[in-house]
Amino acid sequence: MTNQDLRVQLQENLDEAEWDWLIPHAKRDAIIVVKTGLELIEVGAAVASDDTEKVGLWISEALITKPSIEEIGEWNRHRTKRFYTLIVQPYVLVKAK
Repeated sequence: MTNQDLRVQLQENLDEAEWDWLIPHAKRDAIIVVKTGLELIEVGAAVASDDTEKVGLWISEALITKPSIEEIGEWNRHRTKRFYTLIVQPYVLVKAK
């Protein structure tokens, strides 16, 4: 599969979800938060193609992170908070709306 084919497939899987729907994924430590400045499709393509250099750079710059205890607490208080989501097994990439 070419990078372009992968991006098209990921674009088709882009969705929205409320925090309440994402809690089961958070419980299995599968949520990755994508910060402002990065696109979900770009991150999803890098994760899916195992681009460790790019992903490592984003991690080191805190552009992709696991949700903090504070973020989870805030989202649990506002369970209808919505996110853009992209599933890239075994992860669920989320970006706040």
